[in-house]
Amino acid sequence: MEATAIRFDERGLVPCVMQDWRTGEVLTLAYMNDEALRLTRETGEIHFYSRSRREVWHKGQTSGNVQRVRQLRYDCDGDAVVALVEPAGPACHTGERSCFYRDLDGSAETEPDAPAVRGEPSPATHEALATLERTLIERGRERPGGSYTVELLDNPQKIGAKVREEAEEVARAARSETEERVAEEAADLVYHLNVLLLSRGVSMAQVLEMLNGRRR
Repeated sequence: MEATAIRFDERGLVPCVMQDWRTGEVLTLAYMNDEALRLTRETGEIHFYSRSRREVWHKGQTSGNVQRVRQLRYDCDGDAVVALVEPAGPACHTGERSCFYRDLDGSAETEPDAPAVRGEPSPATHEALATLERTLIERGRERPGGSYTVELLDNPQKIGAKVREEAEEVARAARSETEERVAEEAADLVYHLNVLLLSRGVSMAQVLEMLNGRRR
């Protein structure tokens, strides 16, 4: 992307939406000026322009939660940028993973920086795998009593057997059952496959990157 392709507004700014490279989840919306965009490209880490402080800042410089750039995209008009990043930590200064952690129709307080409400917002379709993976990692770390996920992680042979079993159930449903049943069985397979991947230290991102590589 050439810098000249970007159409800065009358203030010399362009909005930048920052998304997680692995999951597609929106992390924040901020602004860049020419210097911030240049530094972002030179360093490979996100720099923004603060409209309140009227200065360029290196995101994560103080907290350590830098956002490493994998790709910069710009829209059809050249007046907006999407930065696909690998976050080193929360993108929001509140400590939340994303600045967009409240549902407009949800129960969270509305003042700036109000805390999140557990369970809100409900994950969108494209967020399902990322949410599942984070939940499984949390279960493995905290190991709550009675957790089926923990039971599977403690028994690698059972995980493999469950993946084989669920794969067969998907195939059986596809032969003779409704579309809803196929989707239900496929969801069971996806869950167990994710537990298997976690048990081997393989992320879903690695699997998806493998798929992307096969498109070339």
